Amino acid sequence: MTNYEDIPALMADIGARAKRAAARLAHAKPEEKRAALTTAADCVISRKNEIMEANARDLEYAREKGLSTAMLDRLTLDEGRLADIAKGLRAVAAQDDPVGEVIAEWDRPTGLHIQRVRTPLGVVGVIYESRPNVTADAGALCLKSGNAVILRGGSESFHSSQEIHACLLEGLRAAGLPEDAVQLVPTRDRAAVSEMLTMINTIDVIVPRGGKGLVSLVQAEARVPVFAHLEGIVHIYVDKAADPEKALRVVLNAKTRRPGICGAAECLLIHTDVADTIGQGVIRALIDAGVEVRADTALQSVAGTVAADKDDWGREYLDMIIAARVVDDIDGAIAHVRRYGSGHTDCIVTEDDAAAAHFFERLDSAILMRNSSTQFADGGEFGMGAEIGIATGKMHARGPVGAAQLTSFKYLVTSDGATRDG
Repeated sequence: MTNYEDIPALMADIGARAKRAAARLAHAKPEEKRAALTTAADCVISRKNEIMEANARDLEYAREKGLSTAMLDRLTLDEGRLADIAKGLRAVAAQDDPVGEVIAEWDRPTGLHIQRVRTPLGVVGVIYESRPNVTADAGALCLKSGNAVILRGGSESFHSSQEIHACLLEGLRAAGLPEDAVQLVPTRDRAAVSEMLTMINTIDVIVPRGGKGLVSLVQAEARVPVFAHLEGIVHIYVDKAADPEKALRVVLNAKTRRPGICGAAECLLIHTDVADTIGQGVIRALIDAGVEVRADTALQSVAGTVAADKDDWGREYLDMIIAARVVDDIDGAIAHVRRYGSGHTDCIVTEDDAAAAHFFERLDSAILMRNSSTQFADGGEFGMGAEIGIATGKMHARGPVGAAQLTSFKYLVTSDGATRDG
């Protein structure tokens, strides 16, 4: 790895090149962007051996650092996951181009015809941890939305991200688009992150994708606007009107399918009326599946649970651990989520339409679900092809951030020589 001693100069150069590339991408033809992404997808498959060899080096580095099993899973690439990356690239390529889309239009009595149309943000900076697939997802979505992107991946995924980035560059070259449209910061030095957060003249928005520590750092130090992707403190509330079989299936999948992703369930809330029936059955199933259940007093009678303490509420485990407690009613569940949730994703399991409507109305998480595994909290599953992250703030983008969410808008005003009187 090259030793970059002058990080400010390195990042200034990357930023300047990204800004120039953004000017070209803003008017790139849809077919050019489609060709770039399709070629990149083909490259991911053709270079799968090189990518997995790089990933093996990253996994060795991560094990030496003592990463948890769940974090190693986030980092791991295999043929199936590479196929998913290629599939995501092709899905983004196939989508309608958001740039220039007319969001609204109207006429005024003054003779003005006004259109609100989508326009790229400019240069997007993405800072992320561990998951090398973010390199492809972020690069694809920024390209599709006409934005240049500066990618700063986690130190653990350094080599994997380089190989995936090389495929994106191959796609750009094949389509005749500037390679500087998708740049990967070529150093593990954390000083590069600090520089990105202050590059107000070249970066238009920062997207942090990682744990609470990373997001808190970015929010505290950034001088550039931020799309916050906060931790996924995801709750599932099992209502008194829950179907037992659905509750079992949904909770098990939400926790165990991939416990290291931000959509994994981290806290189980159970209505007191079904705590001894549905609740105990779900908890036993979780324990049998290898999940450590940190239970409140009311649930500790279930063999195999461990006692929860105050730090278990509002905690993102990203592991085979879940907190569980009994609540008196749906409003008790809502109060718990409001106090301890992160505004990411929360779910109710119920057959009662009124209860579901109440849950949806009284909570304001970016994603609310009913009778559905929270593992679906993903832009790809929402039909966006991929996502750059799940924004939990309330300004501009919210929820899965796809290509359309990476645009702003401008007004196009035309008339037949209208003048303003008075």
